[in-house]
Amino acid sequence: MNRSVQDVGGSVLAVSQFTLYGDVRRGKRPAFDAAAPPEKARQLYEFFVQQIRTSGLRCETGRFQEMMNVELVNEGPVTILLDSGKAF
Repeated sequence: MNRSVQDVGGSVLAVSQFTLYGDVRRGKRPAFDAAAPPEKARQLYEFFVQQIRTSGLRCETGRFQEMMNVELVNEGPVTILLDSGKAF
C-alpha cells in the first residue's frame, strides 16, 4: 500500500457511478440531491480520466450514464474511504 499505480506498473479502470454521492444522513434511503447534474458530472468524469491518461497511466473507462456489468479481481481486502474533510 506504499506504492502508487505508477510504481507497480498498473492501470486504472474508471467507471462513473452517480451512486457514489448518496447522502444517507437522513432515513434509510440515500438522497442524491447534491449530486452534480449529468452534463457537469460528465465533464468532471472526462477531466478525471484525462488527468490519469496525461500522467502516463493506461486508463480504461465504462460508458457514462449506461447500465454496465463490471467484473474485476481485487488484490487484497482493502477499501479506502476518501474524505474531503467536510464536516457533516
